[in-house]
Amino acid sequence: MSSNRRNLTLYNAHFIDGLVKAGVESAVISPGSRSTPMALLLAEHPQIKVYIQIDERSAAFFALGLAKASGKPTALLCTSGTAAANYLPAVAEAKNARIPLIVLTSDRPHELREVGAPQSIDQNRLYGTHAKWFAEMALPDAEESMLRYVRMTAAKAVHMAKQSPAGPVHLNFPFREPLLPEYDGLFERLETKALPAVHLSEGKRILPQQDIEAIAAILKETEKGIIVCGEQQSEGFEKAVIELAEKLNYPILADPLSGLRSGTAHSRVIIDSYDAFLRNEIVKQQASFDVVIRFGAMPVSKALTQFINRHSVKMHCVVDSGGGWRDPIGAATHMLAADESAFCSALSACLNEPVKSDSWLQSWVHMNQAARAIMRSVEEHEELDEGKLFYEILKKLPNESALFVGNSMPIRDLDSFFFTDERRIRLLANRGANGIDGLVSSALGVAAVASPLYLILGDLSLFHDLTGLLAAKLNGIKMTVIVINNNGGGIFSYLPQAAEEKHFEQLFGTPADLDFVHAANLYGAGYEKVTDLASLHESMKKAAAEEGLFIIEAITDRAKNVVAHRGLWEKVSQEMNKLTAGDDFWK
Repeated sequence: MSSNRRNLTLYNAHFIDGLVKAGVESAVISPGSRSTPMALLLAEHPQIKVYIQIDERSAAFFALGLAKASGKPTALLCTSGTAAANYLPAVAEAKNARIPLIVLTSDRPHELREVGAPQSIDQNRLYGTHAKWFAEMALPDAEESMLRYVRMTAAKAVHMAKQSPAGPVHLNFPFREPLLPEYDGLFERLETKALPAVHLSEGKRILPQQDIEAIAAILKETEKGIIVCGEQQSEGFEKAVIELAEKLNYPILADPLSGLRSGTAHSRVIIDSYDAFLRNEIVKQQASFDVVIRFGAMPVSKALTQFINRHSVKMHCVVDSGGGWRDPIGAATHMLAADESAFCSALSACLNEPVKSDSWLQSWVHMNQAARAIMRSVEEHEELDEGKLFYEILKKLPNESALFVGNSMPIRDLDSFFFTDERRIRLLANRGANGIDGLVSSALGVAAVASPLYLILGDLSLFHDLTGLLAAKLNGIKMTVIVINNNGGGIFSYLPQAAEEKHFEQLFGTPADLDFVHAANLYGAGYEKVTDLASLHESMKKAAAEEGLFIIEAITDRAKNVVAHRGLWEKVSQEMNKLTAGDDFWK
């Protein structure tokens, strides 16, 4: 082996082996020339599962989905130039959503930068503050000190990506030609005895006992409090937060992504229809509270955010194991950098059982029951509007399945129509940057490790990531896509822009008149178009029996959908007026 080839081979091999020893199990690769040495060696390593996606933007979101579903860092590799720039949307989502990605960009060597060399851009710190950490790697070298360096950097990259709050890291690798390593059977021969692995560990953040006791003292004297739960990843959180809420007699306003609506031991403290009844002005005014304890990301419900922002409180705790500043409304009085489950358990241990009357909680339970009954009445609608469509799909999901939901209206319909359920259904979405890009690819990444998976998204979202469908074919992944085709951007019909009739359709509605049967044919997917309940149920049966990709296209009407949703919300509001009319409702 020539010295240049030896340098290229051993340097990259030790880096990849370092990733594996630090916990990386999968890599997503897009084809390219400059990334050849890394790609061949990733494919050769027996402990790395390699996935292929040709389009780099889709590849990055696919890797994000893999990491989201598995909880483990995923490596992502591309060639030089604009290929790396296409990673940016997914890197931004990963940073905001706290998803561990190891972004590996191949680059021209230093002598070919800024001299007009083809396929060359400035890749150093390409993702700016969206990457948690960046390293410009040294040129390949097989000296022992350099092999130690590259293994240490691999371990550091994994540690930085996993360290709470998790997120993406970026390593830029300059490679000189020739680019072919000697890879066949290399990892069986790789000598690592003199280069031990770096072991990574991180403990939980725990608040001092005196801080827990001070918070408990306030809570013991406060009857009217609420617990708000968004998406978070603390192990054992569901049980711990329910125990805390039951001791405090506080309602838990549980976002669907919190995991509290599915598969948990049923408890009356879990409130799942707050988005419907918090639209009522009387409820928003009368349901004043003194304490908020909030966990995870902000929930999707705008009505809830406005409700919280409306009232001044004596204590608003934001508990975050990552030590982030998750307070977009500027209401926090206490920022608590602590593991969410450990915080709940420690606080519960300081409280008597129960510490106060349950009349406040009972008021929330009654409102929730009344609102939920009305929202469930969507199944009585004669037409298959989007609310009924969502409700019926949710009813048919099998136990132990996963559901990935698109942004704009689908995530809001999930909030409205997914009620507490004994089935264990894992709910996922890209709520870091809340974009519609990369939803297909992210869902396919999830589907690669969590099956069966269903994806529900709008027609424009599917169009935005049509190239992502190729990953199902290239990697043999099963997924059911349910596209709600209302011929445009449905969420804008609920916003003030809808009143601007002169330019609304051109600028916001954007009807594209797409028929996704052609996309199904292009990617070799099964396909059904549905317009009624019977055809929906039949299509879901066919999708369940399909081995690969299956697309169900549900045709809906944007205007009728708005009327149907607002009709349900109005019925809930009227019921809240009746329910809260008595003088003793809030006592």
